[in-house]
Amino acid sequence: MVTMSDVARAAKVSTTTVSHVINKTRAVLPETEKAVRDAIEVTGYAGDGIARSLRKGKTDTIGLAMSAISNPYFGDVVHAIERTVTEAGYSLLLADTHDDPERERRAVMDLLSRRVDAMIVAPSADPTAMFDQLVRRAIPTVLIDRVPDETRPGMDAIGVINEEPTALLVDHLASHGHRRIAAIMSRPGLATTEERLAGYRAGLARNGLVPDPQLVQAGLDTDGDHTAEAVRLLLQLPEPPTAIVLGNNQVTIGTMAALQARRIEVPDDMALAVFDDFPWADFFHPRLTAISQPVDELGQGAVTLLLDRMRDGDLPARHIRLEPKFVRRESCGCKGDPAAA
Repeated sequence: MVTMSDVARAAKVSTTTVSHVINKTRAVLPETEKAVRDAIEVTGYAGDGIARSLRKGKTDTIGLAMSAISNPYFGDVVHAIERTVTEAGYSLLLADTHDDPERERRAVMDLLSRRVDAMIVAPSADPTAMFDQLVRRAIPTVLIDRVPDETRPGMDAIGVINEEPTALLVDHLASHGHRRIAAIMSRPGLATTEERLAGYRAGLARNGLVPDPQLVQAGLDTDGDHTAEAVRLLLQLPEPPTAIVLGNNQVTIGTMAALQARRIEVPDDMALAVFDDFPWADFFHPRLTAISQPVDELGQGAVTLLLDRMRDGDLPARHIRLEPKFVRRESCGCKGDPAAA
């Protein structure tokens, strides 16, 4: 590891002079400063960030804990957060929670050990241990995407409206004459899962459709195998569904693959309407009718809330819900109508 002493030797000056140049604690001759700067570049000295952070009382870093690697939607959210964090003069440290409460707790502890100034978290189904850690450290925190009914005092949250948009998907499928509308949803306990399930049930009720528990596959891990099994269970029912509402993009990818493997054509054999749009949704065949979430607005909003909280820790907690957009394409049975409603 390159040290300040190595820079001093290369520049033929004292270590104290190098410190003055780096920390701007005393003026030095221009030719001396140039010699030090040149030596820093030659040696690759990166400085002691931890020591500087201790002196400043902050690290200029923000921690982000979410299931970002396995979920394409969260990958897009991360990009929006990272861009906004950088523009605000901070660096972003990411820890993947895998949507598992124990991994989530460890991820948050790891970020806290790196002395991040604040945190953005997409909570798991049981975030209690993670919340306790954040409250104990009194660190500014914003929850993103999943907005639990109960958080903690001083924690802000931002997500999208889930219930009514999901009901709208059921409305749309019912308008095509479907009476057996199934749902495949994500893991149990997630705020988004519960809200979208509530929206699905509300959509059935207002279209006069009797709920059938056999038509609901929820609480499964959203990898391909579990989703394929959910599709199999629905198709083997004595009266299988003719349409499915899908709860997120992972479920959608798995369902599309399972239907294709069984040579079931969408929408002729099975209509689909999905929560989460894709940047590449127009390239699916057929193109997906979807609820499109405002990803950039979500990421930027989370950072804005966090910066406000960092400036004033006594602000009342704010919970923001953004409105997504219904995008009509062909997977629902519409013919060549890509208009957004």
